[in-house]
Amino acid sequence: MLVGVIRRNDSGKLEAEAETQAEVREALEAQVPAGHVLTDATVAMAKRSTRISAVGVYRSTEIAEIEADDMASLEAKVPEGWSLLSVRRL
Repeated sequence: MLVGVIRRNDSGKLEAEAETQAEVREALEAQVPAGHVLTDATVAMAKRSTRISAVGVYRSTEIAEIEADDMASLEAKVPEGWSLLSVRRL
């Protein structure tokens, strides 16, 4: 028996602007939807300004387990919009 851990592929991008890196990070975190986590943030200084702009990327934290007798069957059970993260044998 194989057990696979799957995660929803739901992700997106966010934008924020603030005076400091800590404030811009806080602004990005405040926009992350429930059940998601901020995974990346790229910051840049705004032209002719002291403000910092950032683009953040978030992804879903929702995971689940599926079971099957062989790898082909396990891969076939992965729902649309989900990815297989790991597999273990019982």
